[in-house]
Amino acid sequence: MGTELVRGQNHPLPRTRLEILISAEVPVLVAAALGDEGGRVHDGHRIARPGAAAPPGIEVPHAAAAGHRLTVDLGALPEAVHRVTVLLARPERPGADLRFGATTAPRATVTDADGTEIARFSLTGLDAESAVLALELYRRQGGWKVRAVGQGYADGLPALLADLGLSQPREVAEAMWEAWRPGVPRAAVPEGRPSGDGPVDYTHPRRQASAADPDPDPDPASGEPPRPVAGDAAGWSMEERLYNQVWGMFEDLARATAALRSAADFAAARLDRELDEVLADPRARIGGAGDAAREAARAKHDELVGRARAAYDRDVAQLTAEAEVVEPALPPAYARWDNPVWHGHQVPAEPPQAVRLGDLHLPESAPLRIPMLVRLPLERGLWVDSGATPVDFADSVDRRRQALEVAVALSARLLAVHPVGEFAVQVADAAGAGAGPLGALTRTGALTGPHATGAAGVARTLESLTRRVDLVRMAISGGATEALPDGFDTARRLLIVNDFPQGFDDRALTRLRFLADEGPAAGVHLLLVADRADAEAYGPLLDPLWRSLMRLTPSPDDHFADPWVGHAWTFEPALPPHGSAVVQQVLGAVVAARIKGK
Repeated sequence: MGTELVRGQNHPLPRTRLEILISAEVPVLVAAALGDEGGRVHDGHRIARPGAAAPPGIEVPHAAAAGHRLTVDLGALPEAVHRVTVLLARPERPGADLRFGATTAPRATVTDADGTEIARFSLTGLDAESAVLALELYRRQGGWKVRAVGQGYADGLPALLADLGLSQPREVAEAMWEAWRPGVPRAAVPEGRPSGDGPVDYTHPRRQASAADPDPDPDPASGEPPRPVAGDAAGWSMEERLYNQVWGMFEDLARATAALRSAADFAAARLDRELDEVLADPRARIGGAGDAAREAARAKHDELVGRARAAYDRDVAQLTAEAEVVEPALPPAYARWDNPVWHGHQVPAEPPQAVRLGDLHLPESAPLRIPMLVRLPLERGLWVDSGATPVDFADSVDRRRQALEVAVALSARLLAVHPVGEFAVQVADAAGAGAGPLGALTRTGALTGPHATGAAGVARTLESLTRRVDLVRMAISGGATEALPDGFDTARRLLIVNDFPQGFDDRALTRLRFLADEGPAAGVHLLLVADRADAEAYGPLLDPLWRSLMRLTPSPDDHFADPWVGHAWTFEPALPPHGSAVVQQVLGAVVAARIKGK
């Protein structure tokens, strides 16, 4: 018997030749969407569906029925396909109740070509939905996995197709409905290819089997997952592949944790219901029947939670092994400060695609850290929160110092991973309170000009950057970027503002908000070090500013949510080891390269 999946749980696929069995109480239409590495389906030709030619490696039924059999050869899919999403929809019929919630939950079962069950999933919890994403098969670490999805759509098949990325979802949905309606011929089935539920030709279109390699599938008897490899993801370069691999680990951990929590919640709710039934049954009050029923209910609860925890531990162990391989292979922009890649660091010739801001983790798997990578150039400003948190007992002075240290480490990283002359850092410190932590930048000469101190210095810096943004915006909107003045410094600017809002009047605040909104597109980025409580006097005036910035914290804080499930992830900033001089060494190399390039 295969593994019973809960929503969000994944399971490795030991073979590439599969069958997916769909059973439902009422007729349903079944299709399979072929997506890229992000799951996006670019056009209707990427959907194996009724009324369309089946793509290589997959065959779906051409009629609505209560039972379906899909045949899949993952090895024969085009290389651009990274996800196969199986979707179900209730056929549109006048006056019919199309809700999945009005029927018994559909069931999806994945088997190998010989019929051996691998995994199964009951699509429970549906109500008003008439279309649902049931399962997805996706590439992972050189192999494939299956994930239970169970995402329903009350607005039907067009809404589901739109969510997959199709630009004309309603037209594709109509074509799918027309293909199975009585009296409509099954068009677009190529000559020689069976329609309906016939077998698929499993011959790989680009590879012939040989005697030396009669069966390329991994050996399922070993029970071992594929050995993790750094850079084992889609991408044109190793950097891009590592970036995509890290995000794949991020998504896998999010969904695995969702499966564990869902199973625990379901088990607890079922235990409560069964215990209530025992209390309500008069027969359970006689003899030991009640005790036996309660013991049986608790045993069922423990068994379900134990199975879910075992599956989760397996997934976390695999992700941990992958992290141990990936972390040492990361380039400087993605690496921790204790990574040997920083020793002998040289300024690159090209800017990176992303930068590491810190690490993320969840309480169920606290030792496993996922690098928090954000794309460059930064689309939002950053705010390092120097205010107190409920679990942080550092005094105000220490916390402000720690927040500024985070800002300095991040600005040093950005300087180090950009080519000479393409990134510059300025500082506005009205009260001059950040001299200590800022020393790493000032002593090495890494800053562009001296600190802006006092209200007048802050005003001049903001005015200069505002004029710069206006000039670049006009050049971009007019399509005349080559018309910028001779000698115009095109390097991106990062402005560190310490102890905001000290030294800011109303005009300075207006300019700062302008830079937060318009600066990133013109190459000017903000990095505020501030305690929001210090700005309470401005009331809601600054609310748009805070919302426009990405909040970071100098100590662990669970304020980030992932885009798939919405877990609260604990963030920890990327800081050098205590007592390490790596930041000063890296900044020294940046300044030396800058002098050499003049």
